[in-house]
Parts: sequence; C-alpha cells; structure tokens
Amino acid sequence: MTVRVKLIVVLTLILVTAFISLSLFNYNESRKNIRKDIVNSSLPLTRDNIYSEIQTVLMRPLFVSSLMANDTFLKDWAAGGEKDVSKIKRYLDEIQDRYGFFTAFFVSAKTGKYYYPGGVLKTISPEDDHDVWYYDFVSSGEKHDLDVDSNEAADNILTVFINHRLVSESGELLGVTGVGLKMDDVSRLLKFFSTKYGKTIFLVDRNGLVQAHHKVGLIEQINLRHMPGHGKIASQVLSTSAEPATYEFEFDGDRIFLTARYIPELEWLLIVEQNENVLLDAARKNFVRTIVVGGIATLFIVVLSILVVNHFQLRLEDQAESDELTGLGNRRSFARVFESTVSGLKKKPRPFSIILLDVDGFKLVNDKSGHIEGDRILKQISSIIKSSVRDSDFCARWGGDEFLLLIDGEIDLAFDVAERIREAVSGAGNEYLLTSDSGVKVTVSCGVARYSDEDTLDSLIARADKAMYESKMQGKDMVMRG
Repeated sequence: MTVRVKLIVVLTLILVTAFISLSLFNYNESRKNIRKDIVNSSLPLTRDNIYSEIQTVLMRPLFVSSLMANDTFLKDWAAGGEKDVSKIKRYLDEIQDRYGFFTAFFVSAKTGKYYYPGGVLKTISPEDDHDVWYYDFVSSGEKHDLDVDSNEAADNILTVFINHRLVSESGELLGVTGVGLKMDDVSRLLKFFSTKYGKTIFLVDRNGLVQAHHKVGLIEQINLRHMPGHGKIASQVLSTSAEPATYEFEFDGDRIFLTARYIPELEWLLIVEQNENVLLDAARKNFVRTIVVGGIATLFIVVLSILVVNHFQLRLEDQAESDELTGLGNRRSFARVFESTVSGLKKKPRPFSIILLDVDGFKLVNDKSGHIEGDRILKQISSIIKSSVRDSDFCARWGGDEFLLLIDGEIDLAFDVAERIREAVSGAGNEYLLTSDSGVKVTVSCGVARYSDEDTLDSLIARADKAMYESKMQGKDMVMRG
C-alpha cells in the first residue's frame, strides 16, 4: 500500500469515525433530553392539565348531585310519602335537560323505588346484581361516590353514575340521588386527550380496576395489576396519595413512563403513560437523515480529498523526477527509467543505447553574460533535444550543462540522434543561440554507448562519458562512440 493510499484511508477513517461519533453523541444527548423532558416537564404538565380538565367534566355532575341532595323539594317529596310521581318525573327531567346529563335519578330508602325522568324504573332488591351498588354505597357511610354500571333505563348503556346520599333535616336516610354521564362521552374525552397529548390516559379505582378508558371494552374488565408490563409497579402506583408520582417500566422492548395523580373527589387515580420510543422516533429519523446526508458529505469530502491528494502527489512526483529549468527528467527519473528498461529486457530483449551530451564553452557564457543567459541557452538546447527524439526515448538533464538520453535502439540509431542534435545546435539555430553581448558560439559534444548485459548505469555512463571527453579532445562539436 502506497503512502498516498494510506493517507486517503486514514483521512477517510478519521472523517467517518468523527462523523459517526458526533452523530451518536447527538442522538444520545437527544435521548437524554427527551427522557428528562418526559419525567420533569412533559408528563407532569400533561397529567396536571388533564386532571384539571377531568375535574371540570366530572366535578360538575358531582356538584349537581350535591345540589340535588340538599334540595328541599326532593327532601320534602321523599319525606311526604312520594305521593305525586309526576312531580319527581318533572324534577328529574328538568335536572337532566338543564345540565345536559345522560340521566338523573332518585332511589327511595323507604319504598326501594328507582325513579328516573320516565317515572318508576323498578323496585330495587339486594338479590339484583344491578342494585348491589345501592346497598354498598349506603353501608359505606360515604356522602357520595362514583359507580360505573350499565343504565337499565337506557338500553344498558355503560354509564358513570354520581351518587349522593339524601338525608332529612333530622339525619334520617331518605335515599340516594344523583346523575349519570354516558361512558362513551367520558371515553371520547380521554381519547381526545390521548390524541392531543400523544399519551395513554385512563382512570382506575383504588383497587386498580379500570373505571374510564378510551377503549370502552376495558372498563371494569381489566385491572392495572394485570395490564401487560404494569405488574411490577402496580402496587406502588395504587399507593399514590396526595403527591403525584412518576414511574417507569419496560414492555416489549419499549420504555414506558407512567405518572399517577389521586383525585380525592372521585377516589380514583388518573394514569398518564408516555412511550419513550414514540418521542424517540423523531430523533431516530433525524439521526438516519444525519447519517445519510453526512455520509454523502463525507463521501464528497473523501472524493475531493482523493482528487486533491492525487493532484499534489502527481505534482510532487513530477517535481521530484523532472528538472525545474528545462522540464526534462532528472537523475532520479533517468535511473528509474534505466532500471525499468533493464528489467524489461528479461521479458523482451531489445537493444538500447545512451547519449551523454555536454555544452561546449558553457562556463564562458555564464562568466561573460551571466546565469540568466546561460539558463536561456540550456532551455533552448533542451527544446532541440525534445524535438529530436521519439516518444519511446527518454531525456534528462544529468548535471549543470550535461544531458543524458536513453535511446530505444542500436548504437547507430543513437549516433544519428546525437548528430541531429549537434547539427541543430551548431547549425540552423546558431544565430538564436548566440549570447546577446559576447558572440560566444555554443556547440555540444556527445558520447554514445550501447548497453550490454554486464553494464550497470555507472559503467554505461562511464563509457559514454569517455567518448564525450574524446570528442572534446578532438576539437569539440563532435559525436564519438564509446
């Protein structure tokens, strides 16, 4: 694995790890905040709001039943022997219509007759299961209570009866009076609250029996102790007194928060539940969106980083293997090409040669005209070299004024290339290559050598250098074989 690949892999890992870690941290913080909000704010606030609403709804009939229990007409009529049934019918009918209740009633302690707006419904009996509520209430000694039962006067519709004791001025029990609310109305109210606040809301009595629920089929049919997941905390919940309390439990992989508040007027407990996962669903969706968007952004950054790294890596490689002045290869790149060419001979043997080229009198140019002019000449010679070789050949600046060429072919081909370069420098381009202020004529001396199996780069260059030196000894501006 190259350094470039390692760098990209490390960068990718850092970005992905940082992004996922940050996303998970934010999600966990959101979860903590949601849980804190449920326990300290959302659930208690909802509970207290619903408590106020229920008091408004259920306390009104309780107040009316209290008024009925203190109504002198009702007391006088009951104490007077219940002589005119039409009067009690009108009275109960007026109560029902004026306050909009489902029913209004009076049960006589003396005769046992059950009066309602339609007249006498029946005479109660301890043997009738529907009448047990009356005897239980009378024996309890309580002034009032609530009872959920079917209304025999209205097709046995489930009804919340608010019962109140009716006594004479002397304290004698005259009977029980009160009003009834249709349980469907109460259930609709709880369903409205459940939808509005996104929570489960119901009422239970002190024994845990469900007294009001938006699912009517659960009323007086299920106990808090037997509700799924509630068993472990039911006793604690049912022991809640004046101070509201909050509990939590797990059911079917979900964490449920439950708060309870006692309603002393009704002697029922208001239960409000919040499933944490419902609120966390939005946080999870946001987490998924963050992962998707962040993943795309991370991918974009990684791709951009790869392009940038590759760009600068290629530039660095190019700078590391090319001569800055002439744009030709340098010693390093020539050595790499040489090794590659030699390795290729094992698969496909073919001849190649080298040309070592040195600029004649270059020191004089620098001394008389300066290095800027010398650089111009080197660049001009490099241009001539480039135009004189093929794509399969390779050129490099070997030293200050020395150039080294690897020619794909026999030594004769290399000799011809060297001669072509020499002629181009000393011939047609001579006027351009003259320095501007000294008139020094620039030429090149070349040494050519063919690679043999025993050669190394140093030995091959040594033979070419020897031939180039020989050309200088014989007058310069020549090509010699080594």
